[in-house]
Order: sequence, then structure tokens, then C-alpha cells
Amino acid sequence: MKRIFLIALLAMALPLAAFASSSVDFTNSGGILSGSADGMSLTGSELIAINGLGGYGLITGALGGVSFSTGSLISGGSLQMGGSFNGGAGTSFVITGNGSQAGVPTGTIFNGSFTGPVTWTLITLANGTHNYTLTGSLTGTWYTGITVEGATVQLTINTGKGYFNGTTNISSGDTNIVVPEPGTLGLLGTGLIGLAGTLRRKLRV
Repeated sequence: MKRIFLIALLAMALPLAAFASSSVDFTNSGGILSGSADGMSLTGSELIAINGLGGYGLITGALGGVSFSTGSLISGGSLQMGGSFNGGAGTSFVITGNGSQAGVPTGTIFNGSFTGPVTWTLITLANGTHNYTLTGSLTGTWYTGITVEGATVQLTINTGKGYFNGTTNISSGDTNIVVPEPGTLGLLGTGLIGLAGTLRRKLRV
């Protein structure tokens, strides 16, 4: 019975590191969104806020940049009325930092691609003007070298009563990256292993 109890504690402790994670949020503003049937691309967008990176909380300012490119337009959609673009190989999503503030790395923070179809949605407002949103799931490499996943939502500047004509400005974008943290629950796992050892010694007495 004692052995079963100790084995159960160890079984709980060892896999805990796999479940620890935190969410890092990136906000970008501006930049030119260009699109054709061959795909969408964002250039010149400024990274203006990071929240949750390295325990620094909310950091704002001119922090770096965000750029991306999608695959080709999927049959049945259109640039004007909305549709989906291919993800996967050949696509990219890159977040870079300029090291201008404490907690902001210099160079590439995230380098990845879209994992599936990228959704391009037309939103018609009550006054008859139009916005578009581009949303997609991401996977890639974190600046520490680990593989991470996330999602992005990009909102265009209002195009008035006209439709997207191949180029427009980005109003704002939000990208959320989920970063594993083996250290956090790893400590809990170590604690459980230590507890198992203590209980084993006590049970021998």
C-alpha cells in the first residue's frame, strides 16, 4: 500500500511541467495591408504594446514590428466580400523587438506561420461603411528556441462605403502567444517528489 501511494505521487509530479503555460499579448498599429488572389501581406506595422513577457507586465511604446504573409485566396472567397486564405508552408508571421525597454528582446521574438486557413471577414457597419478583420492561428519558434502556438486578429482602417481595393492601412492588431513555462509547475513537481521522499522516510519509522 505504501509503495502504491509513493508511485501515485511520482506519477502526479513528473508530467506537471508539460501543462504549465502563460499567455503573452502583443499589440500592433499601422502598417500597409496588401492583398491579391495570391495572398495578404502586412508590412511596416509597429509593435506598440507587450503584456506578460518575462514577468514585466504591460510595456508600451515603440517596441518593434509585426509583419506577415498568408497563402493564396481559397476558391469561393473574394478580396471585397471576404473569404479565406491558405495557411501552412510558405506563410509567415514575425514579431520583432528593438530592445528599447527592459523586458523587450532585441531581434526576433516570434517567427512562425499560419497553421490553417486565414479568415478575411467583411464587416458592414450601421452607417454603411466597411471594416475588415483578418484572423488566424499560429505556430512557430519563440525567441528562447521553444515551439509555441497562438492566434492573431488584425483590424483594418474603415474603408468607407467602398470595398477593399488591394491595399489598406491596419488600425490595430492583437496577437496572443501561449508560452510553456516548465519552471512554474516543475517546481510543484519537484515539491511533490520531495514530499514523496519525506513520506517514505516517515512511513519507515
